Amino acid sequence: MTTKTSTADLIYERLEAMIADGRFKDGERLDEVSLAREFGVSRTPLRQALQLLSSSGLAVFHPNRGTFARTPDFVRLVEMFEVMAELEAWCAKLAAQRITTAQVMLLRQAALRCDRALSIQDYRQYYQENETFHGIIYDATGNGFLAEETRDMQRRLRPFRQAQLTVADRLTSSMKEHRQVLEALEAHDARKAETVMREHIRIQSMTYKQLRN
Repeated sequence: MTTKTSTADLIYERLEAMIADGRFKDGERLDEVSLAREFGVSRTPLRQALQLLSSSGLAVFHPNRGTFARTPDFVRLVEMFEVMAELEAWCAKLAAQRITTAQVMLLRQAALRCDRALSIQDYRQYYQENETFHGIIYDATGNGFLAEETRDMQRRLRPFRQAQLTVADRLTSSMKEHRQVLEALEAHDARKAETVMREHIRIQSMTYKQLRN
């Protein structure tokens, strides 16, 4: 089953990528007229995309002034990745203890879809399947509050985690890390799941630093 992506969603994803790539400085005004012209769209879907961007924390809207980029500085991003690593590690640890057979099957299917995206070097599709993979783990914790908090941090880091996948050979190494996580969860090995997941996010942070440098 395929899900139709709206024009606003597509623009939102492009704006996310532009912010992650450093196109906009923190506090820079996102001019609706020039962006609508650049994307070849009307201002209605653009405004919807800007609203999504504001909801994600990557922009802020000021009445009668417009929408402005809100880009975390490098130190802040490093701190966010550190927190994400611990949240994800905690999720993996609990999931290893509580994951059901049905959830393991879903995780395997998500891993296969990641592998297919890797085979055609489609990093955007890979990231979408990657989000599904991680989301199954969040749900498998059996802790709704932890899952919500982790998803919130995932949403805030989304463009930066996606950007690091463009680094040479990163898709291949990411898939290898996913297999290690999957093996630990299949074995219900909480300590290993926690360790390999923390390392997975740490590598993401290091790779993004490499990309920015």
